[in-house]
Amino acid sequence: MAVVTGGSRGIGRAIVKDLAQQGATVVFTFNGNQAKAEETVQEIIAEGGMAVAIKCDVSKEKEVKDLFKEVRTRFGKLDILVNNAGVTNDGFVAMMSEAKFEDVVKVNLGGTFLTTREAVKLMMKQKSGAIVNLASTSGISGNKAQTNYAASKGGIIAFTKALAQEVAEHNIRANVVAPGFIETDMTKGMDQGVLNKMLELIPLRRIGKPEDIAYLTTFLCSDRASYITGKVYTVDGGLVNG
Repeated sequence: MAVVTGGSRGIGRAIVKDLAQQGATVVFTFNGNQAKAEETVQEIIAEGGMAVAIKCDVSKEKEVKDLFKEVRTRFGKLDILVNNAGVTNDGFVAMMSEAKFEDVVKVNLGGTFLTTREAVKLMMKQKSGAIVNLASTSGISGNKAQTNYAASKGGIIAFTKALAQEVAEHNIRANVVAPGFIETDMTKGMDQGVLNKMLELIPLRRIGKPEDIAYLTTFLCSDRASYITGKVYTVDGGLVNG
């Protein structure tokens, strides 16, 4: 049984679908587009899988607690947590408002903390579990005009490394997947000139697909990765070297 935050589109949707294809019952959250979430559920059911969509703002403690209360009531256990929900609000630091900085950190890092806290309570009781937190290459190497986003994603990396040490004695693993430039709704509308410049920086000379992230995430959640914890994996076509 898996919980995936931000699972109605893009990378999150690919993760939800791949987990379901591997036999997991998946509860995923959405915060805005209910129609897209329901469409994802129907696709998975049509393919023989099982998925449930629940509206939840991961930055709000009560909504997160309610989410995991429902998971506990309906399923009684939790094997996998994937923290994918996140936002961007780019801008240069000299002109960035306090609210603009804090809002991104609250959703990305704060949301990861809130969901992880509730998930770990369930996993500790059953003495097992796998957590994968989605960060970004921006959280490793930084990116201009993304101080808020980079701080939140770098925080997720540090959070996960500490978490892995803390929960290992309960047979719970925690790892990070850090995507690079991935094809999503946001990148589809990019200027071709900007896109070409970005491709020049990527040794594999292509944009990643959401499935590239999903396949690694599913592996890290599986028993085949039972001796892997506290690690950070970049999936970026070679963009970040090290």
